[in-house]
Amino acid sequence: MDIDVRGPRFGAAVTTVVLAVVLITGSAWLLAWQTLAFALGAAGGVGRSPYGWAFRALVRPRVGPPTEFEAPQPPQFAQGVGLVFALVGLAGFTVGPEWLGQAATGAALAAAFLNAVFGYCLGCETYLLLRRVTVRAR
Repeated sequence: MDIDVRGPRFGAAVTTVVLAVVLITGSAWLLAWQTLAFALGAAGGVGRSPYGWAFRALVRPRVGPPTEFEAPQPPQFAQGVGLVFALVGLAGFTVGPEWLGQAATGAALAAAFLNAVFGYCLGCETYLLLRRVTVRAR
């Protein structure tokens, strides 16, 4: 079943803010929260993440029914990519080196920003590219 495209973009906007605050403050605890949000989205799909729940419960009733849909697999894959970067960032902020935490968090922030502002999901595009390559290889 396809999902409302506004949900992942809302999640990306919240993620952008969270990761920006992590870079400003260096808060490993806040990055741990974002890591958990990525893990839930990667494991159960974007609708199972805290930001997906917030969109569904608080935002979607106020913005009306969706007019655009997308397959759930690419955003779920993107959550997995975000999870990897968040884990690397968390390792950098907690055990060092700090520059690794900043770099990994900055990369995740850039990807979230692209999705939130321009609707370009870097993780989704990676998923679709890998899928095309795998299909051709068969």
